[in-house]
Amino acid sequence: MPTTAREFHLVSRPNGLPTAENFRLVSRELPEPGEGQILVRNDLLSVDPYMRGRMNDVKSYVPPYKLDEALDGGAVGTVLASADPAVPVGATVLHNAGWRDYAVLAAKHATVVDTGRAPAGAYLNALGFIGLTAWGGLLISAEFKAGDTVFVSGAAGAVGSLVGQIAKAKGAKRVIGSAGGAAKAESLVTEFGYDAAIDYRAGDVRGQLAAAAPGGIDVYFDNVGGEHLEAAISVLTQHGRVALCGAISVYNATEAPTGPRNIALAIGKRLTLRGFIVVDFSPRFGEFVGEMAPWLASGQVKAAETVVDGLENTPDALLALFTGGNTGKMLVRP
Repeated sequence: MPTTAREFHLVSRPNGLPTAENFRLVSRELPEPGEGQILVRNDLLSVDPYMRGRMNDVKSYVPPYKLDEALDGGAVGTVLASADPAVPVGATVLHNAGWRDYAVLAAKHATVVDTGRAPAGAYLNALGFIGLTAWGGLLISAEFKAGDTVFVSGAAGAVGSLVGQIAKAKGAKRVIGSAGGAAKAESLVTEFGYDAAIDYRAGDVRGQLAAAAPGGIDVYFDNVGGEHLEAAISVLTQHGRVALCGAISVYNATEAPTGPRNIALAIGKRLTLRGFIVVDFSPRFGEFVGEMAPWLASGQVKAAETVVDGLENTPDALLALFTGGNTGKMLVRP
């Protein structure tokens, strides 16, 4: 059994894009599991854009990370020792003690998952909060209905790549995605079934979107904010709906963003802009899995992953999310 664990601490708060100096990889003694606890070897770690916000000492929907303490985040791992009969040795569990290679935690804070039903990574991706975010944001927050034309920004990312596929499975008339770079934009069509794609790095997001959706869009799923939100507002039809999931374009900004400058259009168009967080949909998790699991099993929905090897590379994997270094869900294999 391991007697030490490695874990990342946040040692200073970033100003703008985080750097290596903000993190420290620390070794510490690993206690034996006490009553009701388990020892887990982490097999896959999740890094997600929301973690950047937790590095700021500001009040939000999730508490900020504390300095000089272990970071946390989603992880799946194998139980090596257990002092709780409900979670046996050898089980694969989903938990929140990420950013480390081994963890001792309360068994009640871990969920046993069935790797015979889906690979372990799926529970950090399409069958977990990532999938629930995409499903709930589109169907509940954006009130999607069959026949809608949908635009998704960050469409090659973990959430975005699923949103477009869910929209197609639910009968969208047309689905348009935005991604950075010609190759990624092309993959939205060839890999994820989007009807059209724009490359935001080519510029003129508004013009590209208008050309891809000459009849306008009914729903915008926003992962990016900024210029993308402004472009979507200009193209949305009357009574269009926006699901505000994220604003990754401004997460590392050191100055206040300027847009969207055309927000007044929302008045005459009677637009609905609705923010959400994934826990809003927790009561409907069973309904979500009931739809998503068959889609995955049949191949109707593909859950893409980018896997980085080595615990020491976890900060780099996080930073790659802000520079387009991933397709689908970014995972770390410690």
